[in-house]
Order: sequence, then C-alpha cells, then structure tokens
Amino acid sequence: MKATLKSLREITAKPAVSIFVKTHRKHPDNEQDPIALKNQLKIAEERITDEYDKNTAATILEKIHAKTDDLNHNYNLDTLAIFASTDDVQVLRFPFDAKERVIIDERFATRDLIRDMASAVHYYVVVLGRDHARLIEAANNRVIKEFDQHDEAQKNMESIPFPIENNSLYKTGDGGSDRSANNENSYLKEYFNRVDKSVQELWGEHRMPLIIVGDNRNISYYKEVCDRPENIIGAVSNVTDLEEGSAQHIVDGVQEAVEEYRTTLHKEALGEIDKARGADMLRTDLQEIYRSAFQGAGETLYLRKGYMQPAKIDEKAQTLTLADDPAAEGVTDDAVSDIIEHIIHNGGKVVFMPQDIMGDDLPIALVTRY
Repeated sequence: MKATLKSLREITAKPAVSIFVKTHRKHPDNEQDPIALKNQLKIAEERITDEYDKNTAATILEKIHAKTDDLNHNYNLDTLAIFASTDDVQVLRFPFDAKERVIIDERFATRDLIRDMASAVHYYVVVLGRDHARLIEAANNRVIKEFDQHDEAQKNMESIPFPIENNSLYKTGDGGSDRSANNENSYLKEYFNRVDKSVQELWGEHRMPLIIVGDNRNISYYKEVCDRPENIIGAVSNVTDLEEGSAQHIVDGVQEAVEEYRTTLHKEALGEIDKARGADMLRTDLQEIYRSAFQGAGETLYLRKGYMQPAKIDEKAQTLTLADDPAAEGVTDDAVSDIIEHIIHNGGKVVFMPQDIMGDDLPIALVTRY
C-alpha cells in the first residue's frame, strides 16, 4: 500500500481527481456503500464537467465508471479511495477513516492517507492451527485482509499459498510412546517450515513485522524453523478458535502484543534521538526538518501524535514559514503531513510518539542520514 501511495504521489495530471467514500466492512451496513459512492461520484462528475472541457470530462468519467460500476462492496474496509486521471484510475480500500470529499488538483490527495499509514503499526499475524495455518494482514486493531487462494499477491508464489493445510499431520501410532511423540514433533516442524517459507516469500514484498498465534508448542517450533526470527515482534498463546474464528477475532486477540511492540518503539526512539543529537545528526527546527526531508536526507522522523502546524511552503526555494491561520491564502493547513510525505517518499521512516514522551517542548525531531 505504501508503494502504491508513493507512486500516486509522483503523478502530475490535469485533472488529478481524488474521491474518498466512507464504507463499511460488514453486511448489512455495507448495503449503504453503493449509495455513498454514487453520491460522491455525482459530485465529482459535476465538478469535472464544470471545470474541464467536454472531451477531458468524458474520458475521465468513463474510466471512473469502468472501475466502479461493478465494484464488489463485500470487500470494503473503512474508506474507499478513487484516484483518477485521463490515463488511469486506481480504486483502493483503506483500514482507517477518511473524510468523505472530492479533491480536484494537479496532484492526487495522498497526504492524509500517508500520515494515517505512517502512524499505524502494520503487521502480519501467522495463525498456527492444528490442521491449517492462516495469514492475516492488519493495521493497529483493524484487519486489512486474510490471505486466501484467490489473493492477487499469492498467484505467482513459489511457496504454498495460504491457508496452508497440514497434510503431514502425524495421527497414527502409539501417541504415548517416545517414538510417536518424536515423530509428531518432527512432522510439525516440517509443516511449520513450509508455512514459514510462504510467510518469508510474502514478507519479502512488504517487510512487515510478524505476530505468531498458536499454542506454546507450535509457537516454539515455528520460532525454531523460522528463517528470520528477528522479525517476530510478539507471540500469543491464549487466542481461541484458531481454525474457524474470524480474522477480526484473531486480531483482537493480539492487541496486547501490538501495544507492547509500540511501547518498545517509543523506548528505542529516545535512545536514537540522544544518539543522533550527540553525532550532530538531529534536526528539531521545522524549517531545517523540511529542507532535510525534501532533499532526501531524513532517516527517521519522530513525531508527537496529533502534532500539526500550518505554514507557507515554497518547494522551489525549499523554505517553510510558520503561519497562524491555516485557512489563509497560500497556507498549507498541515505542513507536518507534507514533511511526512517527503520522508516516506525518500525511503525514510516515521515514528509517532505519545505526548508524555514528546511534549510541547519537542513535538518533532528528525534523525538525518548524514
């Protein structure tokens, strides 16, 4: 998703149309989603027709309808975003709430989405059931998707796609004998090794941390055979109904592990900030932070959650001037989100910090690459 937003950010078009629709994950709530989409498309159609010539309007509206008329709303998350130009249309689903609106500009409105993505803990949950293994992608406490045989990301996999059945489960022989127990342990490790090969292949595309769910034995065996155990940020052994429970049920069960990971990131951040300050690689002035981010020098941006700052930005001069009125002419209502965009675009990281760690005296800090 971050790669998609990055590519969208690089596009310049006349027009670049961004449409955001609030949607719902479950039936019957999602029955209202086609109406909400229709309403936003009507607003977009009126504005495009009013602001652009007939041919341009007809071309872009035809492409939008080609992508949205038969949209399956059973797969909706919390926000539906449509990014349209005369060349292409992309329809994306996001696991967080965005304000319903239509924005027509020369660049797509990705800023707020990138900020929301950067503030989330984005991870995979590997579910180790007795009969099959599952893989769930989540952000914070919300499911993005559960991988299945029809998932686009698994179509050309060299490894086994999820869900992975345990065909080698040891069910014969005297379960009480040492030999039988050793065989079952061996078969389980082989099974989890196959599961891990699939996890690592998908991880290579997105590089997200892993939370392992299962009983204590299965978690231990998986860690033994895992190719990259350093990517495991948590293990949870008390989640019930691993085989048939909903993806949201599983994600709800790992939230303590997610919060522990978030706390670890916050503690590590303080050490990194002090280390960078000692090496003269820390920027705390917003103008200096903006210039470093714009030039691609930003390694990690540490940011107090909720911190926003209106400012006038001149990209050509690479300057940022603070402003009091976010609605004033020429003022960007949140210059911090622009900085976040530049950091992510140039391969840096963003870590959101609680207010008790980063207060009013230091709401933002950038560790630079050099």
